[in-house]
Amino acid sequence: MVEVTLIEALAETLCGVAAVLFTFIATLSRSQSAERVAQNVIAVVLVLAAVVLWWLSLAGGELWGSNYLPRPLSLFCVLIAIAARMNIKGTNVSFGANPHSIGRMNDEAE
Repeated sequence: MVEVTLIEALAETLCGVAAVLFTFIATLSRSQSAERVAQNVIAVVLVLAAVVLWWLSLAGGELWGSNYLPRPLSLFCVLIAIAARMNIKGTNVSFGANPHSIGRMNDEAE
């Protein structure tokens, strides 16, 4: 049987790796192939994190002092993994007002 502390450390490491990769996604998106690879790696790491978090919950372990947290976080990891696979480069998904265009419209109106 694997020690619960090892499972906890593995879950924290996978979540940390995914967070670091998300931090550098803008840099990696300069190249389409690097962005695609990064998206795939992030998705795989998040799915692995979800599996490890579920395993941690079944093993009776705790994440950051909570035995409730691993299961909801595992589902959240799956959702973020799906979102990481979406390639929305150049697509306006917010449909909200862009502060730059508002400034330009105000300048043109004067």
